[in-house]
Amino acid sequence: MNLANALTVLRLALVPVFVALMFAAGGHVAGWRVAACVAYAVAALTDQVDGYVARSRSLVTDFGIILDPIADKALTGAALVSLSLLGDLPWPVTVVVAVREVGVTLLRLWVIRRGVMAASRGGKLKTLLLNCALGLYVLPLDGVGASARAVILAAGVLVAVVTGLDYVGRALALRRAATQVTQRALEDSDAS
Repeated sequence: MNLANALTVLRLALVPVFVALMFAAGGHVAGWRVAACVAYAVAALTDQVDGYVARSRSLVTDFGIILDPIADKALTGAALVSLSLLGDLPWPVTVVVAVREVGVTLLRLWVIRRGVMAASRGGKLKTLLLNCALGLYVLPLDGVGASARAVILAAGVLVAVVTGLDYVGRALALRRAATQVTQRALEDSDAS
């Protein structure tokens, strides 16, 4: 256990805390929503910090590589579903983002033997936009604040769809390249 992994574990541990705060007192009491936003913000910040710490201090581990995206998806998924259940976020948004997240995870598993598909810059931008938007949706905002969070969410969903399609292309290219290498190796061994 190192600092980067501890931050990832903290993010995962904050997910049920966030959900409990979201639904406290029926889910629409301003004080509880502010507390939920603080829990969400702390968890989201650990996502930004843990990767930096892991890379800058050479603390990248298999444990972190596996757990980090799980913690990210758990936090985002919990926020999306909670907000939709409370009627604060349209279900189609939750479905589109959830399908993208599950799809990218399945693509990574599909190609894992042929290589690792690291998070792209677009994927990181998607996470940042969604974290900002979802954090703002947790808060009881109206007027300009409500409009701003809708715009940020729309940008996050758009980036999620575009990067999801990019991951499909990268996965197919990785599989194709690995298949070609295997075929060449077989041909070379047959020629020997």
